[in-house]
Amino acid sequence: MPKLRGEAFWRETLRSAHYVVAPMVDQSELAWRLLSRRHGAQLCYTPMLHAQVFLRDANYRRENLYGEACPEDRPLIVQFCANDPEVFVQAALLAQDYCDAIDLNLGCPQMIAKRGHYGAFLQEEWDLLQRMILLANEKLSVPITCKIRVFPEIAKTVKYAQMLEKAGCQLLTVHGRTKEQKGPLAGVASWEHIQAVRKAVSIPVFANGNIQCLRDVEECIRKTGVHGVMSAEGNLHNPALFEGRNPVVWEMAEEYLEIVQKYPCPLSYVRAHLFKLWHHTLQVHHQLREELAKVKTLEGIVDVNRELKLRCQEEIAKQKEGEKPKEGLPFFHWICQPYIRPGPKERCRENGASGTENCVRGKRALEEEEDGNAELLSKNKQKKKLRNPNKSFDPSLKPKYAKCDQCGNPKGNKCVFNMCRGCCKKRAFRETADCPGHGLLFKTKYEKSLSWQSSPRVIQSPEVSQRDGAMGDTAGLKEAG
Repeated sequence: MPKLRGEAFWRETLRSAHYVVAPMVDQSELAWRLLSRRHGAQLCYTPMLHAQVFLRDANYRRENLYGEACPEDRPLIVQFCANDPEVFVQAALLAQDYCDAIDLNLGCPQMIAKRGHYGAFLQEEWDLLQRMILLANEKLSVPITCKIRVFPEIAKTVKYAQMLEKAGCQLLTVHGRTKEQKGPLAGVASWEHIQAVRKAVSIPVFANGNIQCLRDVEECIRKTGVHGVMSAEGNLHNPALFEGRNPVVWEMAEEYLEIVQKYPCPLSYVRAHLFKLWHHTLQVHHQLREELAKVKTLEGIVDVNRELKLRCQEEIAKQKEGEKPKEGLPFFHWICQPYIRPGPKERCRENGASGTENCVRGKRALEEEEDGNAELLSKNKQKKKLRNPNKSFDPSLKPKYAKCDQCGNPKGNKCVFNMCRGCCKKRAFRETADCPGHGLLFKTKYEKSLSWQSSPRVIQSPEVSQRDGAMGDTAGLKEAG
């Protein structure tokens, strides 16, 4: 069967999906996708997967995609981050039988993406992106899609989208923010950029950004003309967003926890989801926030969730007629609702800082700080500084590690193959070689086993053995006497 493209792919394979759950690292796992699908989501993405790790690590593949089959989890798009055409395509070939399309992440703006050289930090390397998409479009049996961020200039954003379409991209998701707009500096996403891209390309377009409720979804589709709308944070705080409902939090939390019991995932994912769902309530019940942070089992999380539910129900019972939500919230804190991320000035006031320069600095800006001044360090780094006053966070003072020729991890300094230990072990075993630097002696042990097999060995008769044993016993008795 020929591979579907463009509009036909969106209409037939993706079933004309309008409501889309975004790829979210450690947050759009199977259990959360199933919850979202039960409440209106028509298409889901996996969390962003690292192509190189996916290619070399069978456990990573099993944990993130090859787990228990779930027919309800379709249509599904697998997203990869990558910066090498061959690695990207080889990883995609291993994933294509478990999904309906492969997505290339060109939108991640975080520092980890900058260090790894992927996501939004590839958006200026058009030749590389063309090669990646062309090769994927040629080799894969499923369509290739892309998720991008915009440039400040609409014209450049349009040319970027057209280049990706020409290379073979069959669906484009446009996040209407630049790579610099993140965290407290996120601001409002530009639907004007998204609308311009939609008019300039012939492939389906999804919009991402400014989505907190179903009304936002409908308005975005009307203003931009896109085929569908993707939600990330809005979905995390209200999984029933696409139904147009604002249920009580414990309804969503209990349903999610039931799904997790059937389709387990790391406890850190579960805890993070409950922090999002109960966000406003945990501002009121600080003690339970601490308990949720420290709990070590799924049963413990269920208990904290039950206690939060009981406390909210007690508040509802004591509620006076006509009482309104506090803290300027649209709903009472026990109802699923949007979380409006505070801007730099609001965050500055929350932290008790003053001065325009301090207000502009956010957590992400601190990550890039090269000065070792403790006053400018993040809280986490300040704690490390207290434990070790001599510690420096100056990147120029960090040791530079040579990379493994095979996988890119730091190589062993004394490795004869110039590899990390994992890659060295595989090669030494395959070639029956030694690597003293990693303590691997496959060749030496093999040669010893051969010499042992070829050496003559004296086999004693049973009578001699028994006589020797008896003599030894007699000698032992004499010595004891």
